[in-house]
Amino acid sequence: MRLRRLTLAATVAVAVGVAGLAGCSSIDKDNDSTGTAGRCTPLQAARRAATTPATPTPSPGATDPVTPDNTRYTIGAAVILSHPALEAVIAGFEEVLTEQGVNYKLITENAQGDQANALTIASSFASNSSIDLILAVSTPIAQAMANAEKDRPILFSAVTDPVASDLVPSWDKAGENITGTSDLNPDANPVSLVCEAFPGVKTIGVLYSSSEPNSIAQLEAYQAEAKKVGVTIKPQAITSASEITAGLAALSGVDAILIPTDNTVVASIDTVIGFGEENQIPVFCADTSTVEQGTVATRGLSYHDLGRRTGEMAVEILRDGTPVSAIAPEATSAPDLVLNPEAAKRFGLTLPADLVAQGTVVTG
Repeated sequence: MRLRRLTLAATVAVAVGVAGLAGCSSIDKDNDSTGTAGRCTPLQAARRAATTPATPTPSPGATDPVTPDNTRYTIGAAVILSHPALEAVIAGFEEVLTEQGVNYKLITENAQGDQANALTIASSFASNSSIDLILAVSTPIAQAMANAEKDRPILFSAVTDPVASDLVPSWDKAGENITGTSDLNPDANPVSLVCEAFPGVKTIGVLYSSSEPNSIAQLEAYQAEAKKVGVTIKPQAITSASEITAGLAALSGVDAILIPTDNTVVASIDTVIGFGEENQIPVFCADTSTVEQGTVATRGLSYHDLGRRTGEMAVEILRDGTPVSAIAPEATSAPDLVLNPEAAKRFGLTLPADLVAQGTVVTG
């Protein structure tokens, strides 16, 4: 996937297609680079198969691969909660470190969707003098880390708008100790995709968490796009995962449901899909991994590739000595059309053949 640097002006001017997916302990683990290439979904594995170099086989008696200066790095990684997109970021990040022969130990933390936990994790990382670099996956975690740690390198990933989130001063300039990759995807046009896949759709329901700024930004973008294509957006806010069932019930009269990259909702995507199948309401999404789980389609990005680019930044900082402030934040510029025709049929929808021919087909 190609990545480009976006200017702040362009970021403000275009609609946000895909927002940041988001940070105490359910996925705690220690990893080093030996045999740790990350986990890929079937779609990610297919993409990487032709281009991913094989990991060299250690010679007899060899231990961990080492960096040129024989340094073993400790990396603290945290997510706001666990779901496939965020897991893909970390998998891609580790994959690059392994390919580059970086000797590392990964300490991972999961805030279980609780901002108080995110603050606790950030404080713990900041007080751990052994950590050389912090990977903050999602806006809430990145903000917590940026407030807690002012010196050591912080890389964020899956943050929609790092400028509006006060993580970096502009799209052209990193912070003193923080930079990273954004999942801003202005070319996705998700509402238009729903119309292409489901001709005649009139009302699209959007279930989102009112506590996630990234989801609010997506909703506003959906509403602006909907006016251009002549459909109605029916928003339904929730404040926690316990409200998802009630929120879905409030959308029972819509023609289709569009799920942003909302951490709370995506973590319960099986519930959303089950509701859609039962009521024959097609469910669309904003990231590719969710299509593999059973939603209809997306023009989304690969969070695995996003993690890989973040991993490349980590190598530049740790091994090559590049200052964090010299690496500007980056965002994706190449949305992938991914479709699941089998899932569409379970919602009572047959996708147009010409649309299917344009994208990557997955099953699940």
